Amino acid sequence: METVVENTAPVKLTSKDFTSDQDVKWCPGCGDYSILKQVQTVLPNMGNEREKYVFVSGIGCSSRFPYYMATYGMHSIHGRAPAIASGVKIANPDLNVWMVSGDGDLLSIGGNHFIHMMRRNPNIKVMMFNNEIYGLTKGQYSPTSAKGIVTKSSPYGSLDEPFNPAELALGAKTSFFARSMDRDPLHMQAVINRANEHHGTAFVEIYQNCPVFNDGVFSIFTEKDTKKEECIFVEHGKPLIFGQTANKGIRLNGFKPEIVELGNGVNPEDLWIHDETDKIKAFILAQFADFSTADLHFPRPFGVFYREDRPCIDEQIADQISAVQAKKPKTPLNKILSGDRTWTIV
Repeated sequence: METVVENTAPVKLTSKDFTSDQDVKWCPGCGDYSILKQVQTVLPNMGNEREKYVFVSGIGCSSRFPYYMATYGMHSIHGRAPAIASGVKIANPDLNVWMVSGDGDLLSIGGNHFIHMMRRNPNIKVMMFNNEIYGLTKGQYSPTSAKGIVTKSSPYGSLDEPFNPAELALGAKTSFFARSMDRDPLHMQAVINRANEHHGTAFVEIYQNCPVFNDGVFSIFTEKDTKKEECIFVEHGKPLIFGQTANKGIRLNGFKPEIVELGNGVNPEDLWIHDETDKIKAFILAQFADFSTADLHFPRPFGVFYREDRPCIDEQIADQISAVQAKKPKTPLNKILSGDRTWTIV
């Protein structure tokens, strides 16, 4: 009798395996195209089966993302993606859950859901596409729009103080914060990989250009002639250096950052050495834009600001259920929740 030996070797996935049959419908030049491409590029190398991925989104241009991924997914409710993604992860702990949202969807309509997701720390990867505008609803100012911006909903200029997503996430006890941009594909791929490796809620802010309603808002960080002066790419264990010829650095004077020129007695080892586990310094990084004045202009940080290992709510819930079941309680949970008093409505 002939013995049939099944080939159990894992199938090598490619970006095409994560590309759905749906036509991608974003405006020409939209930064979302780049983000989609980078996600589809890195996912095949993460070692997971395609069927283990779930992409959950809210409402907005970015939230079309699940349609374009050949994975499980849900285009959910405005601002409620964190709650739905958390439910998916708690009910199906083996799934690799990713959440996609925009600055309006996540920080305005979904603001409360966002901060509670950060503190609860479910093992979910969150990508927020920040274009500092409402795109799908045609150009109203958003929670991250610059003060004074003129839009359809602020014809005389917005008076709102904008959110700083990094400050907000750190204040809400995120266990991972990183920032990248749509026009730096290799950096974005590296950040997405780092987010995937993190055990807990990994929040990634991605600067994303909206060519229709807020074109060029981040061009100072993406264009070749300004990028080296305006961006500083932080790496764990390395000094904070930037400039056209890598001739400038950041050092701390107490808790106050200052820009120095390298040379003339100032060496790289004298600079601020980035530590991803230092939350105080992460807060300082987050405030670089706020520290800038008319006389002193700080570069914008990109990379992993902060990471922390702490318990995930989905795992704690599973452990709690197991512990209760092991005790074999006499009173069912439904009975505890309903209580002893009931009323009959006639």
